[in-house]
Amino acid sequence: MQLEINDQTVADEARALQARYGNLEPMDVIELAVDHLFNEEIAVVSSFGADSAVMLHMIAQIDRATPVLFLETGKHFPATLRYRDQLIAELGMTDVHDIHPLKQSLKDEDPFGALSMTNKDRCCYIRKVEPMARAVAPYRAWMTGRKQFQASTRTALPVFEAVGARVRINPLAHWTSADLKAYMAEHDLPPHPLVAEGYRSIGCMPCTLPVKDGEDDRAGRWAGSDKTECGIHLTGLTDELSNISLTDSSL
Repeated sequence: MQLEINDQTVADEARALQARYGNLEPMDVIELAVDHLFNEEIAVVSSFGADSAVMLHMIAQIDRATPVLFLETGKHFPATLRYRDQLIAELGMTDVHDIHPLKQSLKDEDPFGALSMTNKDRCCYIRKVEPMARAVAPYRAWMTGRKQFQASTRTALPVFEAVGARVRINPLAHWTSADLKAYMAEHDLPPHPLVAEGYRSIGCMPCTLPVKDGEDDRAGRWAGSDKTECGIHLTGLTDELSNISLTDSSL
């Protein structure tokens, strides 16, 4: 019952934050969240993907010590891992955590590393959803780089939203592809090397393809299947977090 009360309180808080601050510019949202609303109880989750440099650069201007959580699924493109290291060094981020799947889960359910071929949802669960829950559990809030234009499933994405007893913040929700490109150019940020090869949304190597002209940015994710999200932004994460208190930490 206590969890339900907390969830409702946070849901009300998120709606109030959205109503009051949902139209602020991304830098202002980040500064508000990091320096005023959540202080040392906030992190950012980054895929170090196609346009991750934009939000990470903004965060570095506010506080380079903001915790950065990277889901190291074990299935990333080598180019993504090199890009991660490059951005960390260039932006001077000082508190980056690689979050790994549980070794026992991999041993029990994906001993040969081929689960994505037979059960994509379960593969995403053990490599992303469960690790994500552990990663954000110690924080009251976390930031993501999601944008409304990325896919039809995100067109109504708010800047502030509740995920159980925590707040998820999407500072770039209203930005367009043109906004991102302009920011990258203005600040001379290095692009992910796979963008030049047609990848506009970059996840795990077995489930990511280049995007064709006219397709939305996430069309290359799980292409040929009905799957559109890995699950870390859906109800599965809320369910997983419901069993973890705000004081638990498994980093």
